[in-house]
This record gives sequence, structure tokens and C-alpha cells, in this order.
Amino acid sequence: MRSMERFYRQAAVAFAAVTFLVGCGDSNSGSGAVPTATASPVPTHTTAPTATRTFTVVVPTATASSSPIPSATVARSLPTFTATRVPPSATATQPVATATSTASATTTATASKTPSSSPTVTSTPTTPPQGLAVQSSIEQLLINYAPPGLDLQVEDAQGQVVQSGTTDAQGTLIFRSLPPASDYVVATGEGAERKAIGPLAVWATDQVPDNSFYTQQHVVAGYQYITMRDGTQLAINVILPGPIDQGPYPTVIEYSGYDPSNPDSPQPSTLLASTLGYAAVGINIRGTGCSGGSFKFYEAAEDTDGYDAVEIIAQQPWVKFNQVGMVGVSYPAISELFVAQTQPPHLAAIAPLSVISDTARGILYPGGILNNGFATDWTAERQREAEPFGQDYAAKRRDLGDQVCISNQKFRGQNPNLVGLINDNKYYNAAEVDPISPIKFVDKIKVPVFLAGAWQDEQTGGYFPNMLANFTGTNKLHFTITNGGHTDSIGPAIFTRWTEFLSFYVRREIPKLPDAGKLAVGVIAQSVFGVNHVNIEKDRYTDTTDFNTALGRFEAEPKIRILFENGAGSITPGSPIPSFERSFTEWPIASTQPTIWYFDANQHLATQPPAGDGADSYQYDPSLGQLTTYEGGDGGIWTALPNWNWRQPEPGKAAIYETDPLTETLVMAGSGSADLWIKSTATDTDLQVTLTEVRPDAKESYIQSGWLRASHRHVDETQSTILRPVQTHLQVDAAPLPPNELVQARVEIFPFAHVFRAGSRIRLIVNSPGATRPRWKFDVLPAGDTVINTIGRSAAAPSRLVLPVLPGITPPATYPKCPALRLQPCRNYVALTNSPG
Repeated sequence: MRSMERFYRQAAVAFAAVTFLVGCGDSNSGSGAVPTATASPVPTHTTAPTATRTFTVVVPTATASSSPIPSATVARSLPTFTATRVPPSATATQPVATATSTASATTTATASKTPSSSPTVTSTPTTPPQGLAVQSSIEQLLINYAPPGLDLQVEDAQGQVVQSGTTDAQGTLIFRSLPPASDYVVATGEGAERKAIGPLAVWATDQVPDNSFYTQQHVVAGYQYITMRDGTQLAINVILPGPIDQGPYPTVIEYSGYDPSNPDSPQPSTLLASTLGYAAVGINIRGTGCSGGSFKFYEAAEDTDGYDAVEIIAQQPWVKFNQVGMVGVSYPAISELFVAQTQPPHLAAIAPLSVISDTARGILYPGGILNNGFATDWTAERQREAEPFGQDYAAKRRDLGDQVCISNQKFRGQNPNLVGLINDNKYYNAAEVDPISPIKFVDKIKVPVFLAGAWQDEQTGGYFPNMLANFTGTNKLHFTITNGGHTDSIGPAIFTRWTEFLSFYVRREIPKLPDAGKLAVGVIAQSVFGVNHVNIEKDRYTDTTDFNTALGRFEAEPKIRILFENGAGSITPGSPIPSFERSFTEWPIASTQPTIWYFDANQHLATQPPAGDGADSYQYDPSLGQLTTYEGGDGGIWTALPNWNWRQPEPGKAAIYETDPLTETLVMAGSGSADLWIKSTATDTDLQVTLTEVRPDAKESYIQSGWLRASHRHVDETQSTILRPVQTHLQVDAAPLPPNELVQARVEIFPFAHVFRAGSRIRLIVNSPGATRPRWKFDVLPAGDTVINTIGRSAAAPSRLVLPVLPGITPPATYPKCPALRLQPCRNYVALTNSPG
């Protein structure tokens, strides 16, 4: 399963065709090509520690080779896979750069901060473990060249043991999540057998090298490696739109754990940027592909690697303005947010598409229920591909003899079990989740941002709009949201604005879509969306030749752009074209009117609270948890009219409520809340609410869903609103359902935008999680015996639905065809009767 990457592969074929047709691309990038780059990765102020046999990581002297197959001096084969250890005094030929290290040994230790806040550390302890090397890093210490099975511990300045571990078969070990300090000690043994190394520095994310560290690394076209501040090497591939001496070129970076550095198959954002005349740099994050280090999803060292990569690339002479942008869909897009928060000085702008926001609430544990479909499948895939030579291109480079790629696999035994971490954190663990949740740090991003995504995204989900208000670090914000799936973020109506954004902030030219770009849109429409023709927005700035005037107009546009009824704006139903759009100055939209409908008798959603006493019940059905609405490959989901399998609720297994036919058209955009009063025959139960539209033609259209484990019902009142409940999901707040007592459980309906035309009915389905999403599955609570859930609808227990109505918007009068709306399945309406509670 390569769900998030499927788009990349399909789009790559399209972009490759475009590149061929327009004659763009770079003939210097081939799988066997030897890079001609040279670099001096060790800064003069010793931000990266000076290499010694007994203390710091070895950084061998290297020179660029003209041989088509890289070679290196082999000192030792490691046990699990063929790799090369180069002793400190060795000289190795690598396909990278020139890097010189010097050995030093003293009996004293000093630690100080340079003006750039980078530590200078020189240390050789008494009686160190023979051959063991320690590499300082960001919140880490990396052990290398140790005997396998060696027990080690890290001690702080007071001699307290803060972590312990055992080296793996490669003789490596990583101590992670260490607080920054300059006086750690790594020790083994006791008493007379004790051996120790120290003091050792662990760096903070804001301890950056002097700028000379970046300017000394020289990067050219093709496949090569760059060196991070801790000595880790990242694999990169550079595609230039022309000869290097005819630059400088506007430049963008694509940075992820897929294979953006793969010289045989560049990612589509890279190819598209190249087609549009940008230099494009694909970079594999540490621990993936041929990059060195160990892989853990968005740990601090990975973020600072992104900072270093931006600074290295931006200051190459072939980079226009010595500023770079970042691009990508999904994984590389999410990476942009993490890198941008570190505020690299030479980052010009970011353009992330199809992202996540709150990692726990938005995708891993929606409502506190594990998403064991896409979320855990994708995580498991990342683990597999981060194993030694787990990616095809890395295995190919191994077979070609790329000794740097081979050596860079040595820390892969230190990859944590990411699926295990997910399973171990069933409740909200801020220490684990907050650092990997963009909603917590996007306020640190200072550069212009273009962000787009879809409400019904089948992979990353539609939770991301909840973080848009947190982008407070810049007022240069351009957000586009649409109904649709994972690839709709680069649909035709968004693509042209994406190119405008890059033109303004990276190219610094008045936007004009070249013929190659127009051709690319057509090829993508056919190969990804399965449609033969789409309309392309005309260039919007042909009436001015003044850049600042054009930029001013662009920046004056409202930052929130919503595409309504994507799929209904073309004669071809399901084609990725909206029927209309509207723009707004903020999110949530200030004019939103929370509108309430109460659960009432006879499955009715009423505008007035219930006066009497009543309840409905349904049987909890855990078998739904593993059911999806689509069977088949991901590519089919993105076509104009997928073959949906959106199942009808079974009688007795759902509680359903509907309004009367609407007397006026209601346009909605935002989150919703199903404020349920529930009780159950079980002490805990899992809830799903699904919002749909029942049309006058007896068709029912899917809109959005929400989920909640009842024991997680405790709401954080400081974050919640009438439209958006936010549960704490803390273990201390978890509570079983009291027997025979109705309690309130507010279920957030994920953000959406939809038009309910006059004559339609609003429908809410309350049942068990599952069977509403193409790729999400739910690890629901089991039910050994029959479990009956009851929903109150009385004066004492007034369950209700609250939805975000936008006044003053007049949409097209015509209903969309059913089916037509992208990622909103349509089925024949079936009336069901609730069971009494």
C-alpha cells in the first residue's frame, strides 16, 4: 500500500510527458551519474564536533569522483548488511563533497556557545570505551562504532542516569529526547570497569552553525549528498531548467521521507516546478532512502535538517535571489510546515497542499478512536521503507556500489516502532503529540504561505482548517479549501493560484502561466482525475507591467477561498471544477450563524427544544469499523465518478433525524456539533455522526462525519465553541458511562462546506463508526453481548445538531447532478424508523 504516494506516481507520469513535450528537464540527472558537487561540511567554528576516534563521529576526507559507480575505502563489513566503516584517518572517495576532519585528543573539556549559539566541544575522557564514537545532535546523542550488545547509559551533570540502552548489531545506539546541555556523560560498566566519555553536548533546535557552514557546501546538478550540522548526510537530487552557468534560477525544495532524491523518478511537484522553469531540489529526510541517520516521524533533528538544507541550497550561486521556496503535496507539504517553523533566513515562501493539523485528534485518534486504516497503514509503510534499503532506489544505488548510501544505513536499527508508539498513546500525550502537530506551532511561520486542501480528504482527513486561525506569524496567507479528496488540492482551480503564489514570492515576477503549465493541467486532468478537458483560469495580471502593483492586488485578496460544489462546475459530472466560489477574510468565518435543530419525535429535527420526554435507541455494531466506502486502488478514488459503496444503515442499528424540507437555501461552511445525550448498556461505546442532504429527487448526498469514544467526552471549555467541541482526550479525564443515566457527549463534525437548497432536508445519522470513509477504518470497542445505545430527546436531555450557516450567499439555483460532487458519494434515499429508547 502506497496510498499517499499513489498520486505522486500517477502525476509523475503526467509531468514526465509534459517535460518531454515541452523539451524541459535536466539531462544531468541519472541514476548512475556521479555528482560533481563539492562541500566542506565541517564549519570552522566547530558546530559539528571535531572528529576523534574516541569521541565524535567520523567525517572522512572525501573527493568527488568521475567514476560512474561511487567507491570508498572499505575498512569493515557490518553484520547485517554490507556497509563501510571509514576510520578517522582514512580517506574515502564518496559521491558527495569534499569534507575534511581532524583528530584531536585532550584531557580537558570545554563547552561554550558561539555568537550563533552553536556549542564548541572538545573532549577526550579518561579510559573511553575503545573505538566508540559519540555524535552530538539535536536533542540526541548518537553512538557509533561500538561493540554490538554494549550496555551504555547517559548521565547528567549531577551524575544521574537519564537514559540507558544497548548497542545494536551495527554497534549503534541513539539516545533521543535529551534536554539540551553541554555536560552529559556516556558511560559503561561499574567500579574499576567503568569507562566514560564526556562532557558531551546535546544541542537545541535554535543552536545553528555560522553561515560559513552553509556557504562552504557546493551543490550542482544531479544526485549528491549534503551534510547537516551534526554530520548526517542527506541524499538530494537537483534538476536545473538549464545549464548551471546560465542561472541563477528561481528554486524550490521538496523534502520528505518518500523518495524525492530518486534521480530516476523525481516527485511530481519537483517535475512540475521544473517544467515551469524552476530549479527543483528533492531531498530525502534523515533515515529514509539513501540519507543517513535514523527515522522518527518529525523529530527535532529532522526539522533542523530542513533548516540546514534550505540554507545550503539557497546560498548556491545558481539560486536566484539566494532564496528558496518549498513545495509538495501531502508528506512533503506537511514537512514544509515543520521546516518553516524553524525560520530559515533564506526561506522565501511555502506552498503546502493536503496537510494535517492536529495529528492525534485529526487523523490518528479522531474522537479518541484509533484510525487503523489509513493512519496506521501509512505509518507501517513508512517503517518498512525506512529499513535498510527499504526503498527501491536505495537498493539500486547499493547495487551500483554507492558507498555513502550503504554507510548511511547503519543507524536504521535505531528506528523506533512508530506503530507501537501510536498504540501506546491511546490517550492524548502532549509530550509525544504536540511536537508533531502543526496546529501547535504554525504561529512560528513567518514566510508567505499558500495552503490548500479538501474537506473529505480520504487520507489526511479534513481537520486541517481548524489550524488556519493559528497562522499569526505572517499576513501573507492564501488558503483554498474545497470538497474533494487528497489530490483535489492541486486541481485546476487551485493550480493557477499556486503558480501565481510561487511567481510572486519565489520567482518575483508578474505571474503568467506558460504553455507548459497549461499542458500540464490537461495531462494531470486526464491521468489523475480521468477527465479529458478542464477549463484553465486565465492569467489575472495581464493589465499591468508593474510587479509591485500586481503583488499588491494579490496580497489584498481575502485569505480564505472556498470552492463550493467541486465536481459540479463542468458538463462532465465529477470533473474537478467548482460550481462557484466565495472568499472570506478569516476562519472561522465571522458572519457564521450557528443554527440549532433539536432531536424530536418521529425522527424529526425541529427548530424548537423538545418539551416532553422521549428517547431513541439503536444496536451498537462494531462490524462496521473495518468497512470503507471504496474498494480498489487509490487512483479510482480520484476519478470523476468513483464506484462508491456507501452502505445504507441497517434498521435498528442507527438513530436518524431529519428536518422538514427547507423553505430557503442554506449555505454552510465550518465545523458542526452533534450534542448528544446518551446512555448505553455498556460502560463505554463508540459514536459516529454523519451529516447528509436528502434532495427532492430522493437522492442522498454525503457531506461529513464525526466520531467520539464516549469515555473521552470531557470537553476543554477553553478551546470549545457552540460549533466545535474539543475534547481533552486525557486519561485523567476519561470516564465510563454511568448506568441508566443520560450524559452529554458532544461530537465534532469535521469542517465542511455545502449548499442545502430549498426543498432539501438535512439528515443526521447516529450509529457505530465505519462505512463512511474510503480509506479510514476504526479500531472500535468490541461488543461481547448486544449493546444498546440510547439517545435522549427530552426537555432534560435535549440532543441537538448545530451547523454553521453563512447568510447572504446566493449559489446557483440548479442542483448538482447526483453523483457529481467530488468525494461526496450519492445514493438513493431510504427512509428508516428509529427504535424507541
